[in-house]
Amino acid sequence: MSEALYNTQILRLAASTADLARLAAAQGSAIKVSPVCGSKVTADIDLDDAGRVARAGFEVRACALGQASAALVAAEIAGKSAAELAAARTELADWLGGRSEAVPEWPGMAVFAPARPHRARHPSILLALDAAIAAGEKAADSVIMSAT
Repeated sequence: MSEALYNTQILRLAASTADLARLAAAQGSAIKVSPVCGSKVTADIDLDDAGRVARAGFEVRACALGQASAALVAAEIAGKSAAELAAARTELADWLGGRSEAVPEWPGMAVFAPARPHRARHPSILLALDAAIAAGEKAADSVIMSAT
């Protein structure tokens, strides 16, 4: 028997997004919206001198899957480089889409195993990483612009 799509673990993670907040005067911010369901995640990123995430903030207006994913991303994003975020996004998308059987290394993402057969839910699960990657790119551009 397969696991429920909206299981207790996902619902607990989703509820924890109430504690997330945006950053004031972030180096980079981005909003991503799922074209499938309208879920929306806003990410704010500040980078350290090495170009890694120093601080991150999130505002999440998403379904339970999008909220749960944002909670997992927020919990582990500090210290990640742009390449690590991109690799995590690719790994998660490949696993969700059945192109890989390797469970994503990002802590906690295995909770989305019941969503793998539900392709319409994948964009919501990827939303937090998409927003963080876009915000990180804007932060990197901001750092370059302020250095010139």
